[in-house]
Amino acid sequence: MDIKSTLIKFFKLDNLVGHLSGYVDTQVALVKLEIREEVSRLLARGLVVAAALLLAFLFLIFFSVGLAQYLNTFFADSFVGYWLVAAIYGLPCVIFLAFRKAISKKIEHHFNELIKHKEHHES
Repeated sequence: MDIKSTLIKFFKLDNLVGHLSGYVDTQVALVKLEIREEVSRLLARGLVVAAALLLAFLFLIFFSVGLAQYLNTFFADSFVGYWLVAAIYGLPCVIFLAFRKAISKKIEHHFNELIKHKEHHES
């Protein structure tokens, strides 16, 4: 029996190494499980948001066509209602495009604050 194995047995380092290895394995498994749960939660939320957006988009399309048809009853030409509805959507679009950089910076700042807030509460 050599001195190295004698010292390891004397200080019971073999058990300590085994327990430490088991602890690290358990921590890795826990992190993997937490990541899976977070990914599942994000996917579920994403699917719900996607479905809601699809339904809202379909509502908007049919509402816009109906509004355009209704507005056409007030004008001699059958296309004026469609132009008015297009203007209703076009004006905010032009405003958005004109201020897109400022809007983008505000949204980026908002997300950074949300992330900082979440990290602060988690620690």
